[in-house]
Amino acid sequence: MIDFDFFSSSLLLIFFVFIMLVVSVIANGLLLKFSLSLGRKNEKTTEVRWSSTSKPAFGGISFYILFLFSVVFHVLFFSNTEIMLNAEFLGFFLVTSLGFAMGLADDAYNTKPFLKFIVQFLCGFILIATGTVIQLFEFPILNYAITMLWVVGMMNSINMLDNMDAITSSTSFIIVTAAIAILLFNGNYPSIDMTIFLGVLAALGGFLYYNWNPSRMYMGDSGSQFLGVFLAFLGVKYFWNAPDYHGDFIPAKQFLIAILVFAIPLSDTATVTINRLLKGKSPFVGGKDHTTHHLSYLGFTDRQVAFIMILISLTTMFISVVIINSIKEWTHLYTIIFGALFLIIFITLYTISRISKPKLKVVEDSSHHTETKEANN
Repeated sequence: MIDFDFFSSSLLLIFFVFIMLVVSVIANGLLLKFSLSLGRKNEKTTEVRWSSTSKPAFGGISFYILFLFSVVFHVLFFSNTEIMLNAEFLGFFLVTSLGFAMGLADDAYNTKPFLKFIVQFLCGFILIATGTVIQLFEFPILNYAITMLWVVGMMNSINMLDNMDAITSSTSFIIVTAAIAILLFNGNYPSIDMTIFLGVLAALGGFLYYNWNPSRMYMGDSGSQFLGVFLAFLGVKYFWNAPDYHGDFIPAKQFLIAILVFAIPLSDTATVTINRLLKGKSPFVGGKDHTTHHLSYLGFTDRQVAFIMILISLTTMFISVVIINSIKEWTHLYTIIFGALFLIIFITLYTISRISKPKLKVVEDSSHHTETKEANN
């Protein structure tokens, strides 16, 4: 451990982010270069993807590598090995590793959904056991239940959101940025969380270079499962459990902060689940019926859809940070205003999913031959 003043620590972290960003771009470039057929989903499987072109799904590997680099960097420069004995950190480290490993196995072997749910429930149990619990109710059992629902739900929600170029990566980038803003406002700097969040932010930034439409690489389940549990932990600690200005916990305020920050993945998952259940289909079977797809059916290009989702995420991120750091006295009026904001976002996206119709879309296959197919299969 080396003692730094605030200015030196800031410069070191800025340098760290720059290096991690460069490493992310280089690592993903090398993975892309040497991918060949490794990491590409079998085109004969039943998986439904928006793009008809098979692409390497290596992004999650770079996420996890830079996550590990971030931990090592913080231990070497800002902390000591005692952080490794902290129960909350150990739980966080273990579940992100489990999420990544399970996703990597799914990318390689197309594992059974039941196995994925078992690992997701295990991740929720580990977080609860190590102290990462949503503090919303007076009864602990209810807090445990909503925490488990949050962890499992977020791991599936981020996985489902990964259905079009740059959507999940850009949304996750903004959510992590919101958590970093909270850390800065609270003066929790530098901390192990700050270093890890900056490292993962750089990893996402480097990956976006290859994932922006037209993408050259997917993050795969290794990436979406890693991000799902990573964001679940981040959400519990910095949004669900964000204290009031006076240090109190106000359930309505906590709930609204969390759902606003995660408005895009929550709205998409809710929309897909409702529509599939209404059609008598399983919510867990893939399809081209996500909110992003329906925006495309309205005539927006894939890039325009990404920009729309980014704009919504930036807006809700800014509002959530303002709520946490600027609103001193919470009233029922705030509950109504910010609750209405989330409902407007969800109802708008859901209504679009009901009125838009799949169109014939010209796509290019991996052999560069052009074919026309129905966008919704």
